Amino acid sequence: MSAKIHFLFITNVLLLFTQQNAYSQIAAPDSGKFLATAGVRQVEGAGGGGIVPWALITGYGTEDSYGANAYLTVLSTQDYRLKSYGVAIGLFDKLELSLGKQEFTGSKAPLDQLSLQQDIAGIKFRISGDLIADQDNWKPQLAIGAMVKRHQGVQGLDALGVSNVKQLGAKSDTGIDYYASASKLFFAQSLLVNGTLRLTKANQMGLLGFGGDKKDQYQIMPEASVAYLLNRKLVAGLEYRRKPNNLSVDDEKAYYDAFVAWFPNKTISLTLAYANLGDITVFNPKSQRGWYVSVQVGN
Repeated sequence: MSAKIHFLFITNVLLLFTQQNAYSQIAAPDSGKFLATAGVRQVEGAGGGGIVPWALITGYGTEDSYGANAYLTVLSTQDYRLKSYGVAIGLFDKLELSLGKQEFTGSKAPLDQLSLQQDIAGIKFRISGDLIADQDNWKPQLAIGAMVKRHQGVQGLDALGVSNVKQLGAKSDTGIDYYASASKLFFAQSLLVNGTLRLTKANQMGLLGFGGDKKDQYQIMPEASVAYLLNRKLVAGLEYRRKPNNLSVDDEKAYYDAFVAWFPNKTISLTLAYANLGDITVFNPKSQRGWYVSVQVGN
């Protein structure tokens, strides 16, 4: 199926959801959820951790309300810099919609002029479970989601005659990731555990396109997060994200990070992480590591 057909399917599902809830009068944001249960902004715009989406719905609005926020994330490694920013809204603690943009640039020859950009539209549905209410049973909160991604072309590789990711071996400059997440909060132990399965063809999240000369089919990739609440406002954790290896020019590896997130109130959160992104292209063949800083503002 083409990206256009996938997008139309997601749009129709969203319209159906809206019609079913048209009778509900949306109250003003009530910020009724517990502090930190809105999560932070994942680098593709979904609510969750830094590199892994969680089953929670963004914002602090309860089932009769909504929440919205904006975010900015900057990650710098030895040879590259990634900036991600966007907005998201959570409706009825059931539906999450997000719009984000990623800007990826090089800082070391031969890719010091490299510039890549992609736009991402996300949707997520909570299908069962409740992060807080299900403390007396084993049930996690479950959600399914999709990320529609469109690459905006390659800049800075004019000397190589490259202006599109297809010239690097990618099969397409558009794609969709599908995922299912399960999040369980063990309140008494101050511990949150999340597991995500992602169906994807994306190379480096889509920054190098979708599919490649080595593989061009959807693959299921596991992702995981563990977060410990040090106190009511401070959370520390670890994340892992496996990724496909589709391109000859990119010996793609898994992502890892260790993070600390601070929630001084329900209006703002700050996240600091140290991330390992593995190899990114054969032109700078070394593991890319660096600091990740993210700020989220909303309700």
